[in-house]
Amino acid sequence: MKIDRETAEGRNVFTAYDEGWVEVSGRRYTANLVVSGEKVVPGWTAAGFGALQPAEMEALAAMKPEILLLGSGRAFRFPPPALLAPLHAARIGVEVMDTRAACRTYNILLAEGRGVVAALIVD
Repeated sequence: MKIDRETAEGRNVFTAYDEGWVEVSGRRYTANLVVSGEKVVPGWTAAGFGALQPAEMEALAAMKPEILLLGSGRAFRFPPPALLAPLHAARIGVEVMDTRAACRTYNILLAEGRGVVAALIVD
C-alpha cells in the first residue's frame, strides 16, 4: 500500500508498505528496523519479536523520543510488561500496534512535529 497523506519535509517518512517490507522515503527495507525523522537503523532485533531483549529497549530509550511506536509485525502482539520498563522509566510514551498501523501513525505524529521513533518488526 502506498502512503501519501502526511509529509514532513526533509525527514524520514513511510512511503509504502506491504507484507514483508516497508518503504522509508522511497527506499525499501525487508528486515526489522528503527526509524526516526533523522535516521534509519536497519537490522534492529534480527531475531524477531519473540526474542526482544531489555538491552534493545534501552537503546531505543537512549534515542530519547517523546513516543515510541513498537510495530509487532503482521499481527498485533504485546511484549511482556517488564520488557518495556526501560522506556517507562525514561518517561517515554509507548504504543504497541501491528507494523502497518505503526507506519501510518508514525507519519501522522511526525507531521505534527512530535518526537516519534518507530521500531518495527517486518514480516
